[in-house]
Amino acid sequence: MTPIRHGRSRSAVLASAMCALLVTGTVLTGCAEDPNEGTNGVGRLPAGKIQTKTRTAAESAGAVRVHGSVVSGEKTYALDMRLKDDGGEGSVTTEGTTFQVLRIGEQLFVKADAEFWSHGDGQGGKGDGDAAAASKLGGKFVKVPQGDPAYKKFSGFTDKGVLLDGLLTLHGTLATDGHEEQAGVRTIRITGDKGSGGALEVSLEGTPYPLRLERAGGAGTLTFSAWGEDFSLREPEKNETVDYGRQLPTS
Repeated sequence: MTPIRHGRSRSAVLASAMCALLVTGTVLTGCAEDPNEGTNGVGRLPAGKIQTKTRTAAESAGAVRVHGSVVSGEKTYALDMRLKDDGGEGSVTTEGTTFQVLRIGEQLFVKADAEFWSHGDGQGGKGDGDAAAASKLGGKFVKVPQGDPAYKKFSGFTDKGVLLDGLLTLHGTLATDGHEEQAGVRTIRITGDKGSGGALEVSLEGTPYPLRLERAGGAGTLTFSAWGEDFSLREPEKNETVDYGRQLPTS
């Protein structure tokens, strides 16, 4: 991964100093510091090309952390996920309830308290869970079979490709909207329809990764970090796991 550069380049500092020495009571044309000086150069590109480059960078990265909120339908989801090509792990909070999601390859596990299961949240919205079932599932990593409706519902939070493809899209006419800074890293901001179609901050240092997204229509704000930083995924111990397909009571 290309190292991130911090601070202005030596040439930019010297240029700024020269301008200060030349000013004699009037503003000198051409002495304003170039905000793209010493960067990866994407800030000089049209907004459409910046979006293409940042999507390519995101797709090529082996791993990423996604943190923030997503509004979908009538629900708001607070995410804190670490994702890579063959799985992911993290937590999701919605309507005051938090659950953990872990996927290793095709194996999907969901961990939550008994109240989560008693409301049927882990059963694809069926709503037919009871207290007895919930007590068996609460606090355990529940293994969800691929054929269950819950599998598709929860695995989407752990699918790097699907999640990023759905998020890193700006709608409407694209335009650049000035330079910003995200977590100490200089960025270029691009927008769709002057912000109503979303806004994305792209790193000007090193690889042009997306660092912050404001979704269209106020549908949440997300930050992206730890691009390309691999991490390990560990399958839960047997005593921490309940097999959803075989052990969930049907009463």
